[in-house]
Amino acid sequence: MTQTDAQAQIGSNETEEEELEGSAAPLVEHLAELRTRLIRSVLAFVVGIILMFTVAEPILNFVSQPLADVLRARGEDARLIFTAPQEKFFVLIRISIIMGFAVSFPVIAHQLWRFVAPGLYKSEKGAILPFLVASPVLFTIGAAFAHYVVTPLAMNFFIGFSDAIPALANLIAGDGTFENPDNDGELQTIFLGSVKESLDLALKFIFAFGLCFQLPVLLTLMGKAGLVSAQGLADVRKWAVVGILTLAALVTPPDVITQVILFTVVYGLYEISIQLVRWVEHSRNKRLRAEGILDEGEEL
Repeated sequence: MTQTDAQAQIGSNETEEEELEGSAAPLVEHLAELRTRLIRSVLAFVVGIILMFTVAEPILNFVSQPLADVLRARGEDARLIFTAPQEKFFVLIRISIIMGFAVSFPVIAHQLWRFVAPGLYKSEKGAILPFLVASPVLFTIGAAFAHYVVTPLAMNFFIGFSDAIPALANLIAGDGTFENPDNDGELQTIFLGSVKESLDLALKFIFAFGLCFQLPVLLTLMGKAGLVSAQGLADVRKWAVVGILTLAALVTPPDVITQVILFTVVYGLYEISIQLVRWVEHSRNKRLRAEGILDEGEEL
């Protein structure tokens, strides 16, 4: 190897080392920024938990209000019990964690956006940002719908079921009436609601409906990514009906009214999603025609 070749080889090695160092530096910077964003998000979450623990009792009363209204309407004592000394404390802790995440979500979403946004094009930022705003709004609407509409119906069904069984037994026995028997000496069932169990059921409805209301966001994002199309969603509409009916049977109590309400709402969201995906496709085709990629009348 000549001296010139050796110098060229050395120069090439130095260039490769500089490129490696240059590529490693941005990675370290990204990791450092990620650590900063995560620390800020965790701190916001912890602060949210502490703040919400101070008002956890009123929140528990608010979440339990539909159950209390049902009990008062039935002429029963609107009180919940706890069966272990630590039960109510951990219920309040759970409420603090859930609500702490809710109140700190804007900070967490902002930190996530600040980390991701520099790597996105301007058009991508404009496309994603509305969904970050729409998602919590739709979740709140779904949660409110569950709290004010679905939970009272569900609680009334489940608690009233304890009256329906002895009444049905009375009818089968040949009494000819469908009234709740009040015979001395027979075992009677009454509702003594547990704080933990009642809260779990109410939260299940809130999260189930909150997630169901994310359907337009999910399908519209998939439409923007080209994973689904409006025509494709319309073609599988009958299978969507079957899936929504199955979902309604799984997440609601076995009464027809609640299931019909959930089916109507989710199916309506599905139809809205089809129109949103169609609007996304129309906007994309219009932009591609303006850029000369598609001819007039041509569609993707």
